[in-house]
Amino acid sequence: MPVKRFLSADARPYFAANELEDFDALWSLSLTPVDAPNLERGGHSEVCRMTLEAPGLPPRDFFLKRQTNHLGRSLSRPWGEPTFAREARNIAAFHRLGIPALESAYFEERRRDGRWQAILVTPALSGYTDMIEHHAHWETLEPATRDAIVDTCADLLATLHGRRWRHGSLYAKHVFLRPAADAPTGFEARFIDLEKSRPLLNANREKRRDLEVFARRLPQWRSATWRRFLGRYLRRPAESAEVERWLGALTLPNR
Repeated sequence: MPVKRFLSADARPYFAANELEDFDALWSLSLTPVDAPNLERGGHSEVCRMTLEAPGLPPRDFFLKRQTNHLGRSLSRPWGEPTFAREARNIAAFHRLGIPALESAYFEERRRDGRWQAILVTPALSGYTDMIEHHAHWETLEPATRDAIVDTCADLLATLHGRRWRHGSLYAKHVFLRPAADAPTGFEARFIDLEKSRPLLNANREKRRDLEVFARRLPQWRSATWRRFLGRYLRRPAESAEVERWLGALTLPNR
């Protein structure tokens, strides 16, 4: 079902304290985008970071995402919808299915003067670092830390595909990790950027696609690393025939 408006209970006091509970207030904020605006699809989409304060609460960082006429099609809205509407819906689906992902603080869309406008606000992932940053220091990490990161990523992707969903844009920068509070060398992970996520249709092909896209920016992962990853992902011994078959089927760097 389409999500027209949403404001999370956790975010409400921050938005209320800063008079940002309505679309116009968020839309009119003057902030510097963190990246160049996305001008694909004939529209405009940008992401800004903001820090909000509220009485009795610690300051909290949010990403404010605003777009105009940046549309895609879905089964529920075949004539088009803001891509942030799809992402807000997918965030809710991931949490409902127990797939670790970013959270949604606010979503609303409207049609104004013949143009679709949408706002999606997500809390910053405090303490998390994307997989690209971990990979940049890969050779300096302790072996136990590297193994824990590989296992955590494998578990995350296994959960996603086990729930019969695909990410659709699973670059390593869209996997965020932070040290686990209950394990000295362990990690926990979440997905971000769910605009292209959807249920699996052609399961084997789409799983392989997610894995190959994830691998593209991980050139320091050698054959032994991928064998460990796939063993964990498939819940099979690393030297098993099934792991060998997947290694042969996947296009991986430095395999």
